[in-house]
Amino acid sequence: MRAAFRLSDLFVPTLKEDPSEAEVASHRLMLRAGMIRKAASGIYTFLPLGWRSLRKIENIVREEMDAIGSQEMLMPAVQPAELWLESGRWGVYGPELMRLKDRHGREFCLGPTHEEIITATIRNEVRSYRQLPMSLYQIQVKFRDEVRPRFGLLRGREFIMKDAYSFHADQESLQEHYDAQAGAYGRICERLGLEFRPVKADSGQIGGSETTEFMALADNGEAALVYCDCGWAANVEAASTVVPRHPAVTERRAMEKVHTPDIRTIAELSEALDITEHDTVKTMAGKTPEGRLVFLLVPGDRELNRLKADNAVPGVLLLEEDDFGSLNLPKGSLGPVNVPENTLVVADSSLREEVAWGVGANENDYHLMGAMPERDFTVEIWADLVLAQPGDSCPACNGAALKGARGIEVSQVFQLGTKYSESMGATFTAEDGSEQPFLMGCYGVGVSRSLAAVIEQHNDENGITWPISVAPIEVAVIPLSADDVVSPVAEKIWSDLADAGVETGIDDRDERAGVKFADADLVGYPFQVVIGKRGVANGIVEFKNRATGERKDMPIDGVAALVADMVAKERDRYSHNAVS
Repeated sequence: MRAAFRLSDLFVPTLKEDPSEAEVASHRLMLRAGMIRKAASGIYTFLPLGWRSLRKIENIVREEMDAIGSQEMLMPAVQPAELWLESGRWGVYGPELMRLKDRHGREFCLGPTHEEIITATIRNEVRSYRQLPMSLYQIQVKFRDEVRPRFGLLRGREFIMKDAYSFHADQESLQEHYDAQAGAYGRICERLGLEFRPVKADSGQIGGSETTEFMALADNGEAALVYCDCGWAANVEAASTVVPRHPAVTERRAMEKVHTPDIRTIAELSEALDITEHDTVKTMAGKTPEGRLVFLLVPGDRELNRLKADNAVPGVLLLEEDDFGSLNLPKGSLGPVNVPENTLVVADSSLREEVAWGVGANENDYHLMGAMPERDFTVEIWADLVLAQPGDSCPACNGAALKGARGIEVSQVFQLGTKYSESMGATFTAEDGSEQPFLMGCYGVGVSRSLAAVIEQHNDENGITWPISVAPIEVAVIPLSADDVVSPVAEKIWSDLADAGVETGIDDRDERAGVKFADADLVGYPFQVVIGKRGVANGIVEFKNRATGERKDMPIDGVAALVADMVAKERDRYSHNAVS
């Protein structure tokens, strides 16, 4: 299909100044390049150029899904509450679930994900193991009532996502398709021109036994990750870790009660006692769903990982500010010695070998130095509780130090097992005649988020530097004047490129050359052909590669064929065959 555009007709409302609300490069550049406009907090309208790039990402995703045998479908965005009640998620998903009622008072939600709908669909249609495995996907708008939408498309309340679901009779089949989806996700990232890492992750509200995130590396990424040269990588929230410990106290000592007036933090304590934070132990208080008090202890220089705390004590929630007063707990002086009756004490495994601890005395303005496990207090549960960080020992190899990076989660694969099929009564007849719950997998790609991630990695001080696979238009033809000398040459090059199958725009606007150059770099057309009077007189035009900044003269005769060949080679670099 011929793709030829006149920029005088194209709706591309570029901005000269950076919008004040834009905090990251992708948000700033998409607003300035006229690709999106804000409708409400976390909700955006895609303008023509933004929509073209988004559709290119969708088509790459479709090609990779189709290649592994997943079939496209479309499910409703509005979902009945009764399905979520069946799965058990209606009451636990949280305020991020956008809920509504129809005129009859029936409850619905705007789908943030579609496990319930797809499970209900398959349980009514697939009855035998002979119909398995089954893999289905959709590309659709999702909704999540984020408490703090920010960073443009990176954290919104409405977003476009590809979600796929697979159904299996056995674990071997599930693992095979899980690996195929993960392979497809890697190819999607490569075809989008993303530098990425697959990392071990937490399954969160989706659930399941195994999951991997695909992180596009970016300094502005919301997620922190750790990785090792051996190939192991994980989101810090999901990373098991070996915390290096080098305590100053290595021998038994008497426990000493120290007066520490007005000290409420580990930093203040270490400064007052002239010790390192490393040689203190931090205590946080929480409650189990049954109301039992829990003390969670981690090294003073580390942060508690709430997901790991929940794994160690299912359902534990940290106390709110008001809870300390009602429970008569000294917030700044908590510790494991002389705890309230029936308190569950849980400590990070790295503390197990510590001889003596510096802890709160459970009394305002006092701390204990030299407190010893078993002699002075008892730890009921030892568990990995801390957030991993660079410098920790890799859990997968021989203890190499982990490195750190930040990333944007662009996609994730899950093994759900029978989490939804059991709760929703979705079963099939197995080969032996028994009724068995489906084994399920779930696989998501953040389509609109991927668009932002591409821009986060591909930009410079002048604008976007698209990989050609995602660029809204591949070539811009830029005539420097509108006269009988330049215009006919520009029009012919533009038309010849379009006839050769290249997506081409001609900047025929009545604007100064400087404005045209600035907009071309801002929008980021990968290849630019500049036509001026002097060049035409000499039979040449200027060619510019936006990503590299390379400029060179090309003969007018044959320039369209030369540029079309460059475009074809760039397309091939990002094709399915090139990355398979």
